[in-house]
Amino acid sequence: MTDHRTVTSADGLSLAVWEHGDPTDPTVVLVHGYPDTHRVWDGVVAELSGSHHVVTYDVRGAGASEAPRDRAGYDLDRLSEDLVAVVDATCPDGPVHVVGHDWGSVQAWEPVCTGALGDRLTTYTSMSGPGLDHVGHWVRSRRAGEGGGRRELLRQGLHSWYVAFFQLPGIAPFGWRHLAERPFRRYLTRVEGLGPQAQPGPTLGEDGANGVELYRRNVRPRLSHPQERRTDVPVLLIVATRDRYVTPGLLDDLDRHCSDLRRIDVDAGHWLPAAQ
Repeated sequence: MTDHRTVTSADGLSLAVWEHGDPTDPTVVLVHGYPDTHRVWDGVVAELSGSHHVVTYDVRGAGASEAPRDRAGYDLDRLSEDLVAVVDATCPDGPVHVVGHDWGSVQAWEPVCTGALGDRLTTYTSMSGPGLDHVGHWVRSRRAGEGGGRRELLRQGLHSWYVAFFQLPGIAPFGWRHLAERPFRRYLTRVEGLGPQAQPGPTLGEDGANGVELYRRNVRPRLSHPQERRTDVPVLLIVATRDRYVTPGLLDDLDRHCSDLRRIDVDAGHWLPAAQ
């Protein structure tokens, strides 16, 4: 059984939410990344919904969810509030398991570490998306010569070239809306190995343009002035060893921020939820 509903965010945006399976079963909330929608989880939903209450949603600015009017609406604090609002609406009494991929993982680290979900949060599974504050501390440690030092910094920097490109005013949004959609779909098919059912939806161009603001609003401030972000929530870290964007080395220090972390390395690319 699948139910579709709308949840209102703390700042008044409409978020499109889907519930799968029996609501009395254990709840798992799946948070997608950029530039995907909730459909990236379709294969996972099919596997879990027979035994779990599975919740997916389009994050703000993607798919069927409303987009903020200004860049401040993409702040990690707002994204964290969205996840809390979805959990409040679909599993108000808990417990809940949260799984995040890419930017879905980045934003989910916020409530995981701030405790915004309280005792309801049972476990957190992270794929291809460390918290930006964690990345900031990782950058500082590599500059100080730890864990491969500046060579490791350069390696990750080459994999993250697009982050700098996204800082250029207007260019990336224009490209997504008018130039990049077809080439990106071909890339997902030929390089990342995604089949037709795993491809992003028809809103890809607009989703890509909107999501650029995630980078512009959050990356530079968080990496420049990282906060301490720790959690006692049990964390499962799934590392895709062939990820072309998030190198395995970028995730090496997460155990410093988690009292209960288990790491599993898998032979997979970045779009692990859709490709496996």
